[in-house]
Amino acid sequence: MNQTEIEYRKIIQICQDLFEKKNKDYGTSWRILRLPSITDQIFIKAQRIRTIQDNGFSKVEEGEVPEFIGIINYCVMALIQQKLIDDTKIEIPFNELHELYNQEIAEVMALLFNKNHDYGEAWRDMRVSSMTDIILMKLFRIKQIEDNQGKTIVSEGIKSGYQDIINYAVFCLIKLGQAQAQQ
Repeated sequence: MNQTEIEYRKIIQICQDLFEKKNKDYGTSWRILRLPSITDQIFIKAQRIRTIQDNGFSKVEEGEVPEFIGIINYCVMALIQQKLIDDTKIEIPFNELHELYNQEIAEVMALLFNKNHDYGEAWRDMRVSSMTDIILMKLFRIKQIEDNQGKTIVSEGIKSGYQDIINYAVFCLIKLGQAQAQQ
């Protein structure tokens, strides 16, 4: 495993651990949400991160890190919702949910490693604030595609947008962890 994969897996483990603990508290109540509602929830988190970055502080204790974790987990929820679009059951048994989470993350990680190879880990030289802006841009694109009932002419679809957002959020968490380690 290379350094990126080690860091990536560590971040995902933190996210999945929280996801599974919340599932034990709330069940899969999020299954009631339509995809645009999940997209809006991700947008709220990304917008809050940008506001914290612009202001340099937050009035609520939670900072950027929990919001990026939330973005990752809501994107996984969206990918699962998209996969189960015709399944109306609200509750998903824990083992099934665990497997669905792992399937989505495996696909996202494969995408990351392919892109990371082609781009030469350019994200390591990017600012967290720039990646936050890219996440917001991708959310606006997803919202536009949703408003167009999922139809695109030449663009990638909603699924690839959620996947890219997960990867950028992981990159941000890796970079924030490095910044905290240097302090």
